[in-house]
Amino acid sequence: MRRAALPALAALALFACSPAPEAANPALWRVEGPHGEVAWLFGTIHSAERPLQWQTPKVREAMAAADTVMVEVANLANEAEVAATFARLARSEGEPPLSSRVAPDKRPALAALLKRGGYSDGDFAAIDTWAAALTIAQAGADKDQARNGVDRAVMVAAGNRPVIELEGAARQLGLFDALPEREQRDLLAAVVTEAQSSDSDIAASWREGDMARIEAETRKGLLADPELRTVLFVGRNRDWTGKVSAAMRQGKSPFVAVGAAHMAGPEGLPAMLAGQGYKVTRIE
Repeated sequence: MRRAALPALAALALFACSPAPEAANPALWRVEGPHGEVAWLFGTIHSAERPLQWQTPKVREAMAAADTVMVEVANLANEAEVAATFARLARSEGEPPLSSRVAPDKRPALAALLKRGGYSDGDFAAIDTWAAALTIAQAGADKDQARNGVDRAVMVAAGNRPVIELEGAARQLGLFDALPEREQRDLLAAVVTEAQSSDSDIAASWREGDMARIEAETRKGLLADPELRTVLFVGRNRDWTGKVSAAMRQGKSPFVAVGAAHMAGPEGLPAMLAGQGYKVTRIE
């Protein structure tokens, strides 16, 4: 029973309440093209302990001016569908015990992480390594925090405007599924290592719009691995940049809401769009 439930639980936790919303001042950029095209880039947070007051006056103004909303995954609220996608891609057969998929020096920390989540070493025999890594990464987490994620709130605020999916759950999870086993094991090792480190308050950085601190986080953990960084960060940002640019050329004025980490640094969306000749200005 435990083994059958793992993929579904992990999917719900991945796609990430107090009744009192927490004040926030998140980062927002305006993008202008050479022929009057305009877009806005808004860095979200996928989960939070409390609801967030993310609609600052400038964010509300940008959303009101936009005619389209672009997000990573459009069906986050359909948790059953996301869970089914995860389960389908995660399915495997005859996988070895999870402890054998990490180096010996990582095994005590892995055992502690499994215990925290209520799992055993053999629970993942029918699950790919990447899926096991994402599952145990949520050990001890409150799955309801994903419902406080700003991505979902943005889609609700979109109202009747079109919501365009930049990636989708199947494609997003498919990136993990397509990783070679060696990289999947690097992902698992990074999850175990991060679980041992002190938890940086990424939520506070997001609320304060502190992109320097957020960028620093993108240089740690799994994104410090060159191959994983290329697939999970740089490649996705490049793909999304092309889609945002295409939407603007088609006459759309999109409000682009993706995880704030994807806005950070020289490989983030603002920098990539600026590199294509757009004028990109941080307005909050």
